[in-house]
Order: sequence, then structure tokens, then C-alpha cells
Amino acid sequence: MTFRPLRKPANNKLTAMMQVRNEENRYFEEVLDHLTGFADEIVIVDDASSDRTVDICRRYPKVVKLVELTESKFREEWKLRQLLWEAAAATDPDWLLAIDADEIYEDKTKHRIHELINQDRYDWVGFRFYDFWGGTTYYREDEYWNIHKRHTMTLVRYLPEYHYFYPKREHHVSRLPLSCGALPGHGSELRVKHYGWAGGEEERHRKYVRYMEMDPEGKWGSLEHYRSILDPDPHLVEWKEEP
Repeated sequence: MTFRPLRKPANNKLTAMMQVRNEENRYFEEVLDHLTGFADEIVIVDDASSDRTVDICRRYPKVVKLVELTESKFREEWKLRQLLWEAAAATDPDWLLAIDADEIYEDKTKHRIHELINQDRYDWVGFRFYDFWGGTTYYREDEYWNIHKRHTMTLVRYLPEYHYFYPKREHHVSRLPLSCGALPGHGSELRVKHYGWAGGEEERHRKYVRYMEMDPEGKWGSLEHYRSILDPDPHLVEWKEEP
């Protein structure tokens, strides 16, 4: 039997994992183009897309595993997260990066990512996420939109014997297992551009309606935060690239 060290300080493989649904006409190809520049492998769960999302996935050689669901699990998000985790874990990863189909890590990530994974001091990494608003030039910053002021854990070392679990929530489930937070971590200053809110007013209104239909009592999230989506004059800050 080949001995595998619990934490390798070098030669670690980075496996990106994402769940997708009807991403054909959004940012998916741009995300995959960027992601292939620094990830070794990509695992995708398609949540019953009705467009060409699956065809796009198949064009990328680094997509080593593609799970196609015939019925959506969107309203049981914890099951979808669990399924993606199990699919990615089955590929014998060293590190797993949980990424959404509308997120782009800034360019210098491809040069610095190996500094983060080729070490044996910490087991997860958090990044700063910026919510772009009404385009790809400005991000939103106010009382309800300030996730970029803290670190969000999206990169984790895979420890085969560790107990990983997701809370059984219908919506707003953390993208990595809750138990990852008990491991030693590190906050990176690398930034992530989140384009989920970069569409126009109509698209944001549709998202607001969907949130209110799924969670009318604010059981899984904040009603104030949902209502803030419709703010006609949000505070926006211009994004500036860093060397």
C-alpha cells in the first residue's frame, strides 16, 4: 500500500468544483477560460440545465468529471452541495476550490495559488469577494453588501479521514462543508470578482422575486438584504486592478 502523507508541503493538485444551471448566456465560458489557467482539474454538477451548459463543459479538457442531473435539486441546496462534494472527493484531490459559474479570481491568482496550497501549516483559505453591480466596472459597498470586507472560505485541503458535513438547509448553504471551519485557516488578500449581480435591473428584479418566493419569511436569509436588491441608488465603488 502506498503511504499518503496527511498534509503534503509540495506537489499538491488543485481541483476546482462547481454546480451549474443554465449558464450558457452568462459568464460561464469566461470563468472556465480563466479557471483552466490555474486549476489542475475541474469537477462539475449540472443541475438539470435546459440550455447548452453541458456542451460547454465538455469542451474543456480539464473537466474530468461531469455529473448531469435530470431533475433539479435547486430547492434542496444542501443535497446539491453534498453531491458536488462527493463527486469531487472521488477524484482523489489534494485541495478543493469551490467556485461559482459567475466568479473570477483576479489574474495574479494563477501565479500565487501554489504558495497557498503547497504548505502544511493551514487547511483552508479564505478570499475577499466583491459583488459587481450593473456591469463589470463597479462593485457595491453598503450596509448589506460588504462581503469583501471579510474572508470567505472557498479553498480547502482534502483530508480523507476527516468528517465533512453540510447543514440541512434549503437555501444559502455554505459552499464548503461546515466542519471545514474547525480546521486551521488562512485569509488571503487575493480578490474575487462576483458577477452574479452585474446584470441589468430586470435581472436583479427577477432574482429578488425568486428569493422572496423561496424564502418569504426570511427563514434562510435576511429579508432586509433581499429588499436591498431593489435599492434604486446603491453605493458603488470603482474596481481597480492591482499589479
